Amino acid sequence: MTDNEPVNEVDLASLLTPEGRALLDQVRGTRPADELAVATRLRRDHPAALVSAALGQARLRERAVAKFGAEDALRMYFTPNGVEQSTRAGVAAYRAARLRELGVRSVADLCCGIGGDAIALARAGIRVLAVDRDPVTAATARANAEALGLAELIEVREADVTEVDTAGFDAVFVDPARRGGRGRVFDPEAYSPPLSWAIEAARTAPRAALKIAPGIPHETVPGDAEAEWISDGGDVKEAVLWFGTAAPGAVRATLLPGPHTLLAAGLPNPPVRPVGRYLYEPDGAVIRAHLVADVAQRLSGGLIDETIAYVTADELRPTPYATAYEITDHLPFNVKRLKALLRERQVGVLTVKKRGSAVEPEELRKKVKPQGPNSATVFLTRVAGAPAMLVGRPAELSA
Repeated sequence: MTDNEPVNEVDLASLLTPEGRALLDQVRGTRPADELAVATRLRRDHPAALVSAALGQARLRERAVAKFGAEDALRMYFTPNGVEQSTRAGVAAYRAARLRELGVRSVADLCCGIGGDAIALARAGIRVLAVDRDPVTAATARANAEALGLAELIEVREADVTEVDTAGFDAVFVDPARRGGRGRVFDPEAYSPPLSWAIEAARTAPRAALKIAPGIPHETVPGDAEAEWISDGGDVKEAVLWFGTAAPGAVRATLLPGPHTLLAAGLPNPPVRPVGRYLYEPDGAVIRAHLVADVAQRLSGGLIDETIAYVTADELRPTPYATAYEITDHLPFNVKRLKALLRERQVGVLTVKKRGSAVEPEELRKKVKPQGPNSATVFLTRVAGAPAMLVGRPAELSA
């Protein structure tokens, strides 16, 4: 089995046998270059199909470490889609903790996948009904609940989520499939199940959380839902529509680890002002949540351009919601001038960021050919409507 081949019921069932579990222990940590030799050796004593399934599962487990951590990932079972689409453990734990704080003690987890969210909910002390219509996916979720010692809190059911009775549960969690046969699905009504169905299901429960793509247009967010954009380690992971909270209509950005949560204050766009000594790059969740104005107010800053989400200020202030850079040079867009400046500064390590520019970072890097022991960051952007290059370095707060 390769990483992209589906895991079938026979593969999973064979891996759950004592022989399969022992084989998984034997192939753990096998390097790709050694797989052929390991497979040849193991096939002397084990069925070829089982050896292939074990090696494939070992690869999936290694891929899953980034999301679940080694302690869990190397005990769990995965499908290729499950690794790709499952929630990062830290994000799932944050959501589960928030549900717990809302008084939730039981959740119907609809479209549970391989069980990542159900695991986080159970670890928060919440009883879970985990539902998925795909037999292999449901079986994988059940195997994961057992492997992590959570089977008493997680009931896994193979069923069509649209036919599941969620009455009696404190909350509903829905994570619609956002990938189809041709890749990622951007239309919320093309989710499986459609977002409109998920919203109606949420409204029938005392509490609900709907996981959606972070690129969802703000105008499609229901007025009775709280919208939250979540990033983890600087990467935007998801948006969540919350129902049954004390703040319907609220908008927030949450940054993990932390968590650090910024609530919208309904501020107008900050003014455009000249580039100051410092440039702040807001976290992606802040930008997706349209909260750049809230960050600018905290920094006593303004925008470098009315359409660009860079904040500039004259003072350096600590904030978890943006990364600060000290700007040393403000150039009009001119590759030759930039190349001369970098040569003069002996810059060999060049970080290129862009916002509002059609130039690709790698293309610029090839043209300026950085060389030398020093490092710098260049921003390809617009300043007051004009293409510009801002050169600087990460700002350091004094102790």
